[in-house]
Amino acid sequence: MSVSPPPRRADAARNRARLVDVARAALASDPEATLQSIARLAGVGQGTIYRHFPSREALLAEVYRDDFQALVASARALAARSRQRGALRSWLDELAAFGYQKHALAEVLDAATRQELHDEQYDEIVDAIGALLGAGVRAGELRSDVGPADLLALVAFLWQLGSSAAERVPHLLGLVVDGLRAS
Repeated sequence: MSVSPPPRRADAARNRARLVDVARAALASDPEATLQSIARLAGVGQGTIYRHFPSREALLAEVYRDDFQALVASARALAARSRQRGALRSWLDELAAFGYQKHALAEVLDAATRQELHDEQYDEIVDAIGALLGAGVRAGELRSDVGPADLLALVAFLWQLGSSAAERVPHLLGLVVDGLRAS
């Protein structure tokens, strides 16, 4: 009887990333998707998914973390552009989409997990927003008296509105951006 060697680290990382991607798509179409249905969609056994994610909540938190990292990377990429016109608004639209996800996840993640996610990500998002605001100020597009924490406070409504008010979000974000423009 031969025993297969354990998967290489690169294989395990690819499997984990695939599970996160499949979970994101599955949860977008069915917020109640189970670990078993996600494993089936990913073409892996239940043991594989449980090896990476001991609970549905752990998988949901990882999808959230992955999307958060993409949001931060987008802010940094936009801040690095030579032309800043529209960069902040573009990123705020991405933040709004992320806000809908966060709002939906808040209902299924327990309070401790929500607090853990907030604590581990707050400094990172503030730094990314700071880079984006700084680039806008240097380009003469944005006011210099607004800091990252100020902008977070201004867009906190994104986490409160939910998808039913999605049609109001573009207008509200336009008001925020207009208020941030350099005179």
